[in-house]
Amino acid sequence: MLAKLTSKNQLTLPKSVTQQIGSAEYFEVTVQSGQIILTPVRIQRADAVRAKLAALDITEEDINNAVDWARQ
Repeated sequence: MLAKLTSKNQLTLPKSVTQQIGSAEYFEVTVQSGQIILTPVRIQRADAVRAKLAALDITEEDINNAVDWARQ
């Protein structure tokens, strides 16, 4: 498959490729031996972190206590 680099340095990835990797909005970009490597990255949104903390019943006080403990 080919992807064309535009004059604005943008690439459009083929749909068949993006379907294989799932939904990804961001990619880590590296160069190895002259090849461009794109690795999908899942960005954790603050809302997702808050929801996870709530599901685990972790309070702000719990976090402050953990930070205080770690700083000892």
